[in-house]
Amino acid sequence: MPPARWAKPYIYTDAEITALLAAALALPPAKALRRWTYHCLFGLIAVAGLRHSEALDLRRDDVDLDQGVLTIRETKFGKSRLVPLHATTVAVLSDYAARRDAHLGAPRSPCFFVAEQGGRLLHQYVHRVFWQLSRQIGLRQRGQRNGPRLRHS
Repeated sequence: MPPARWAKPYIYTDAEITALLAAALALPPAKALRRWTYHCLFGLIAVAGLRHSEALDLRRDDVDLDQGVLTIRETKFGKSRLVPLHATTVAVLSDYAARRDAHLGAPRSPCFFVAEQGGRLLHQYVHRVFWQLSRQIGLRQRGQRNGPRLRHS
């Protein structure tokens, strides 16, 4: 059996991350929560070094905005850890939480990042949006199977 081929790591530049986050904020529809969800999700992965699954698994009570700390539970190898956040990240997450709660009214999910109707964000949809935005900003060519992936660093 041939050895497994790992994808080549890709280190994003600040300009690429900025472009990705700007593209997320431009997602339609204009008054939807979706654009804010992806902007904050991708931004948090970039600044906190989270795996996308860790960010998607964050529960509301794992995000302590008063203390500026994330609790990442049962991660790779079954470990948990605390991740301190910069004040600017706390401000962006606080803004997202307020928008999310105003959009949904009562919480419909224990998840911090939610889909438009308040349910859990699904991995396949997150990857689809990432690929769409990556093509839009020139990181990936249409039809290209390889290219930068949604990864922590």
